[in-house]
Amino acid sequence: MKEIAINIKAQNKPGVLRDITDMMAKCGINITYTYLFMENIQTASIYMELECVHNVEKFIENIKNFKEVISVKVHRSMGEIYGKRIIIIGGGAQVAMVAQGAITESDRHNIRGERISVDTIPLVGEDELAEAVSAVGRLPRVEALVLAGSLMGGKISRAIDEIRKDHDVLIISLNMPGSVTEKADLVVTDPVQAGVMAVMAVAETAIFDIKKIGKNRF
Repeated sequence: MKEIAINIKAQNKPGVLRDITDMMAKCGINITYTYLFMENIQTASIYMELECVHNVEKFIENIKNFKEVISVKVHRSMGEIYGKRIIIIGGGAQVAMVAQGAITESDRHNIRGERISVDTIPLVGEDELAEAVSAVGRLPRVEALVLAGSLMGGKISRAIDEIRKDHDVLIISLNMPGSVTEKADLVVTDPVQAGVMAVMAVAETAIFDIKKIGKNRF
């Protein structure tokens, strides 16, 4: 087992994370994802996804040798559990309808072994929406972004340009006024169908190539 996910519960003290990651580096272990959160004033948890772990038992033993470490647990990675992510951003009514289509279609593929999860956030305002779109570039495992609203452009379109510089994310937009539809890979009028097509576009268990559709609107 060369790729693992671990959760370390440790005392909340300065330098604990530094010491643990320093040990990992000396062992040639690469950290592919990490998330640190506080449980209370005394303790914190560190979730990490790692590669190049050649001896898991010895590695876990080395972590437990740190006096600040309370416990270490090995898990499947978030990619194996939650899989590819579809993010839906926009107005409440439109987001709900897109999510209905995406969740229903995801269920059809997930029961066949796929792993697709759907995240949503209803927002109002150009600045708020642009900030949320920009943040997609900082989220792990995102395969598709669906923009579900009645009018989007300006800063939101510029945010799409920014995330596309460094990330290969499929952009699907509802058919609406504004320049966002010009930036999208796919424009769909029906919100439920937009959710369904987003899942089909990223699922390995679907036969659907969005590149063959071109810039047509549906």
